[in-house]
Amino acid sequence: MEPAVRQNQGISGASPIKKPQGPWVLAWKTFKKDKAAVAGLILLGVMALAMILAPWLPVLNPDEVDLGSRLKPVGTEGHILGTDHLGRDLLSRLIWGGRVSILVGVVAVGIALLFGSILGLIAGYFRSYFDTVIMRFMDILMAFPYVLLAIAIIAALGPGLMNTMIAVSIVGIPYYARIVRGSTLSFREMEFVMAERALGAGHFHIIVHHILPNCLPPLIVAVSLDVGWMILAAAGMSFLGLGAQPPLAEWGVMLSEGQEFIRVAPHVSLLPGFAIFLVVLALNLVGDGLRDALDPKSK
Repeated sequence: MEPAVRQNQGISGASPIKKPQGPWVLAWKTFKKDKAAVAGLILLGVMALAMILAPWLPVLNPDEVDLGSRLKPVGTEGHILGTDHLGRDLLSRLIWGGRVSILVGVVAVGIALLFGSILGLIAGYFRSYFDTVIMRFMDILMAFPYVLLAIAIIAALGPGLMNTMIAVSIVGIPYYARIVRGSTLSFREMEFVMAERALGAGHFHIIVHHILPNCLPPLIVAVSLDVGWMILAAAGMSFLGLGAQPPLAEWGVMLSEGQEFIRVAPHVSLLPGFAIFLVVLALNLVGDGLRDALDPKSK
């Protein structure tokens, strides 16, 4: 009896077996090891927090005109980042303009992601003529340079912030359609999907519960990198006078208005340009970190 008692005590005193961690937990741990990606995430968080809390921050009205204080330099009392050609506070316009620019980028990516994913799932899962028709149409869209196609769409719809959002969204749809189609083609013939099909599962169930979840890692990386491009595209359209229109506080509009005073007051153009640079850099750092964390080959 004594050896059995000692054996039971050894078993009871053993350390409990740890449960295997999920892929998302492992991805987050890998992401945290990338200092550049974490720095980009913190920078994005600070900028997003400032823009969300803009109505409650102690900043001036971004549209308040004061011709007596026009083109004040950085560090002016009451105007930390100076003023523009109409005496409007640049700090306030940067914060409020960021709300517009980033919102346009996020919404445009969301629209492109939604329609691109639907088209990619249909083309990759059902194949046949669905694949041929959808992907040939995507090829036609991708045959045109992105910027020129966006300008052509805006020219047809008319200048404006909403039309700019629609244009850059349409331009981004083929990108997501190809990503989702490629992932769908690789997963639709795998054993677990074929087993579900053999058990009588419907197409919608297989797509939602098995195909789409496996498409998420490459989509998350693509979205994190594409938001920056959308922000640049929207700002570029506004700079050309095709997107947001003055006096709306938007980074592209601020760049366009400040170019006339680049010699006498360079900060009017440099500040919104630097803001665009920071947010796009932060998004790229986060995207690189997510790509390393979610890429199975990196493990």
